Amino acid sequence: MHDDRALIEARLRRVLDERIRPAVYPLRHPLTVTVWTAPDEPVPVAEGLAAPARPIAPGERWGAPWGTSWFTVTGQVPGEWAGRTVEALVDLGFTESMPGFQCEGLVHRPDGTPVKGLNPRNQWIRIGDPVSGGELVDLRIEAASNPEFFHGRPYRPTPLGDRETAGRAPMYTLGAVDLAVFDHEVWDLVHDLEVLGELMTELPADSARRWDILRAVEAALDAVDLQDVNASAPAARAELTTVLSAPAPASTHHISAVGHAHIDSAWLWPLRETVRKVARTAANMTALIEQEPDFVFAMSQAQQWAWLKEHRPEVYARVRSAVSEGRFLPTGGMWVESDTNMPGSEAMARQFVHGKRFFLDEFGIENDEVWLPDTFGFAAGLPQIIRAAGSSRLLTQKISWSKTNSFPHHTFLWEGIDGSRVFTHFPPVDTYNCTLHGGELAHAARNFKDKGAASRSLAPTGYGDGGGGTTREMVAKAKRLADLEGSPTVRWERPEEFFTAAEAEYPDPPVWVGELYLELHRATLTSQAQTKQGNRRSEQLLHEAELWAATAAVRSGFPYPYEELDRLWKTVLLHQFHDILPGSSIAWVHREARATYRAVAEELGRIIAEAQSALAGDGPARMCFNSAPHARHGIAPGGGATSGGDEGEATLSARADGGYVLDNGRVKAEIDGRGLLVSLYDHRAGRESVPPGLPGNLLQLHQDLPNAWDAWDVDKFYRNSGVDLTTADSVTAEGTAVRIERSFNDSHVTQILRLPPGGRRLEVETEVDWHEREKFLKLAFPLSVHAERYAAETQFGHVYRPTHVNTSWEAAKFEACNHRFVHVEEPGWGVALVTDSTYGHDVTRTVRPGTNGAGGAGGTGGRPDTTVTVRASLLRAPRFPDPETDQGLHRFRHTLIPGASIGDAVREGHAFSLPERRVDGAAEAAVQPLVGVDNDAVVISAVKLADDGSGDVVVRLYESVGGRATVNLTPGFAVTGATRCDLLERPLAAEECGPRLALALGPFELVTLRLSRG
Repeated sequence: MHDDRALIEARLRRVLDERIRPAVYPLRHPLTVTVWTAPDEPVPVAEGLAAPARPIAPGERWGAPWGTSWFTVTGQVPGEWAGRTVEALVDLGFTESMPGFQCEGLVHRPDGTPVKGLNPRNQWIRIGDPVSGGELVDLRIEAASNPEFFHGRPYRPTPLGDRETAGRAPMYTLGAVDLAVFDHEVWDLVHDLEVLGELMTELPADSARRWDILRAVEAALDAVDLQDVNASAPAARAELTTVLSAPAPASTHHISAVGHAHIDSAWLWPLRETVRKVARTAANMTALIEQEPDFVFAMSQAQQWAWLKEHRPEVYARVRSAVSEGRFLPTGGMWVESDTNMPGSEAMARQFVHGKRFFLDEFGIENDEVWLPDTFGFAAGLPQIIRAAGSSRLLTQKISWSKTNSFPHHTFLWEGIDGSRVFTHFPPVDTYNCTLHGGELAHAARNFKDKGAASRSLAPTGYGDGGGGTTREMVAKAKRLADLEGSPTVRWERPEEFFTAAEAEYPDPPVWVGELYLELHRATLTSQAQTKQGNRRSEQLLHEAELWAATAAVRSGFPYPYEELDRLWKTVLLHQFHDILPGSSIAWVHREARATYRAVAEELGRIIAEAQSALAGDGPARMCFNSAPHARHGIAPGGGATSGGDEGEATLSARADGGYVLDNGRVKAEIDGRGLLVSLYDHRAGRESVPPGLPGNLLQLHQDLPNAWDAWDVDKFYRNSGVDLTTADSVTAEGTAVRIERSFNDSHVTQILRLPPGGRRLEVETEVDWHEREKFLKLAFPLSVHAERYAAETQFGHVYRPTHVNTSWEAAKFEACNHRFVHVEEPGWGVALVTDSTYGHDVTRTVRPGTNGAGGAGGTGGRPDTTVTVRASLLRAPRFPDPETDQGLHRFRHTLIPGASIGDAVREGHAFSLPERRVDGAAEAAVQPLVGVDNDAVVISAVKLADDGSGDVVVRLYESVGGRATVNLTPGFAVTGATRCDLLERPLAAEECGPRLALALGPFELVTLRLSRG
């Protein structure tokens, strides 16, 4: 029996490949092709349609990297084909694998009407069903010759990632361009046999069902006339009727298929190409919706919908029509499928504000589901942001990529730092590019970890990453798999239908508390440092621009820049996409991102300056504006203006070894002749921060060649080798600061270490002229602290992570994310490392031998002592997809704060990132804060005018240290009403209105208030 099975399976593969599939198109007739190549960037459709063209024949080369060519395809349907179904088949030079990662096309009619997209798995254009014979064919194809990065070895360095370096040699060879008769019956036979063959392979070898299928397939193959497949196809299909109609038992796993095309808003293509990918995919999906009555398609990322509306209105019109029918589904409610680790608190909130508002304004649709299939892990602050935006469900698939631990659930409640919970689903099919292959479905059913309590999962179905979407072949499989014995059942369902059914059958799912850490792609916290710095700087400037523009609007009638701020926010949110901010896109993307961030900074700087000038008035005085939530020098939280100054200048003295001692009466720092921090003494606590023999400010250089995914990954073995950069070119005094110069390989570092007047912190400025390859640069600070956990800032709070590696879950977090600070504490005393722009870090824990006897950590005579080492990740040098990643000059700022509480870390994190601004103005009293709070544990994250143009002031605040807080909020203007709102500024509950608003906040609780002006 085993030999029979193997022989029949082999026979099926060969007959399908060599006889049946070719017979789907039994007759062909060549078409005439001409081509015009755009000289530079893509042109408008009308220009492409009207451009002069030259003849081109199959076998000729076309398409420089990133070029656009317009093909005109003409011909006439042969008269003898009357009554048949006819399609045009266009092979632009496709490699059958990897749709979305090579050349693509969008087909138009001569008047510019879009028809559908072309890709390796979708090369057909329907001409008629049936045709009359004699019809003229005239098709226009906008073809993009995007480089095929994954042809051959996928991770090789290549210049193809930027048009400036890619060259102009043609990349593709035009294939056959024909008219062809399409045989429905043979096409159906192909899918009958494919579905049964894939199912047969997955069933147990001794399964009766498997042998029933095998004998039916054998009979069907016997019925096929290999010399006349088309005539014998009905007889072959008849042999399969019984096995295809056998229903699935009630206990079968249920799969909700959702048409899908996860399109990376940038990755191995620039933003402008994503606009076209979205148009091609949307055209395909609207065409498929018209042909298949049960099919539904979901598309997330409001930015991509906005691109369609702006750039391809003719495609958008078809999409709108399909939306009105409930078939083309706005999904997810975010501006883009962003990274969720690195975006700041307000930025993460605005992803939902702008995404949900777009879908509400355009379609009146609000999603309860958050759709993030490919994001690289999820910050612990996200659940309360989801709930505050009015959503309660989350879908992702990416956690299945974790390499160390298998996540224990597929359907569960995810609890964030404040206790908010969201119903979460990880599709057990383990892909967001499902094709409904029998192997995928069998894996989903076997893999589902909530069996017994739940019975259903979701499968995002269609080609994605580079787009393409669902194919008619996938729809054909879904029809056969709707109720088929031996297979999970498959139904096309909307995401909300799946979630509603899943919640109903699983009312008490397990709970996962804390971040959803992806045990992969950890290097995305460091790659492309300037992109990350541009993001952080943009977030800070947006905070300042909203604060000062709102203050000026209330105080002086300054025209609030609603449209400008809306546009700038959307630009920054776009660049938080999970392959831009993480640094995993091609060079072109990051080159443009750097330019965009410069433009954003310039425009926001102008808005800030104009608003502050309106507040300052005309006069000779110098006014100081401070927008930090915990503004220093007597400025109330929420931002204000004053002319205060610091006291307690630092002194500098020399050490015998060529180093220096800095002391400002609060902190004493000793830097030795190597430029290393050998002491950081807290005068108030009488406490040393630096362990003996373990200096800080230590730059460490590691080899860094991960096993895969160069820009994405850092593997733990990088720690096995490394060099401590302890040799200094010079250590010199620069005023009351210390300047350190180091050279290594072809790179150079300059550092400035200073104690600010009266401050309890050591500031470290690091400038790196970086010319390394496949290296990883860390900045290490060993700390004399006994701690089993540390805090890292995340959105609207912080998350605790262990410093030890008791389990594989802890060991896997060897590189993690922080926002402004990392804080390590033992009862009564702690240390914070604050950063202005880095995200990646690691924290390790060791025990030093005892110092008061002969024993040690394992001995009996001495007291062991603990060292916790915090290392900030500065730079990497991966070579794919950008071979020049991070080459050049970089500047980083960190500050080390001995004796810091978690509240100090929060306060200093904001103050370090939001510098004071000095403006010439009138000599009158300082401008008072627009709002203030009287509890340092409460942070005001945003002050702005309401987005609806009403003039109401919106204040967002949160409890920042993880405890309960009572706070009075004092408006600096007349208020007639106060309302708690969701993130979209929609009312939730009225608050008592008075000169002060008393609020009671839970740990990390986020509150949005809308204040009506008198």
